[in-house]
Amino acid sequence: MTVLKINKRILKKIINPALEPYEIEIDAPEFTFYGAKNQPDYATITITMIPEKSIIELKSLKVYLQQYRNQIASYERVINVIYDDLIHVYKPKRLLIEMKFKPRGGITSKLAIDSFERELFIERER
Repeated sequence: MTVLKINKRILKKIINPALEPYEIEIDAPEFTFYGAKNQPDYATITITMIPEKSIIELKSLKVYLQQYRNQIASYERVINVIYDDLIHVYKPKRLLIEMKFKPRGGITSKLAIDSFERELFIERER
């Protein structure tokens, strides 16, 4: 497993101003890191969440994501670290992260983690 040097403490919370459920969608279209073959990879990250008590402070998210710029890791490792960090910090009712990668060698990739689907999978495995 690749060890990423990412500081999740950079992520800041804002108190959720609404009691009613709602969905937030955040796009980060300039995400970049070095893939497992030490080649730059570029992706658009879409974070969709139904917040509980806190929401994402966008400037801190930008700084958090910029930490990946010089890291070497696989697509799969990166999306899982981001997911784990956002779940840990914000504890949303639901979190969906999608990463859509720019073509490399004529092939594009899309990865996704949905907290709802993950919980169902864990329940089935028990």
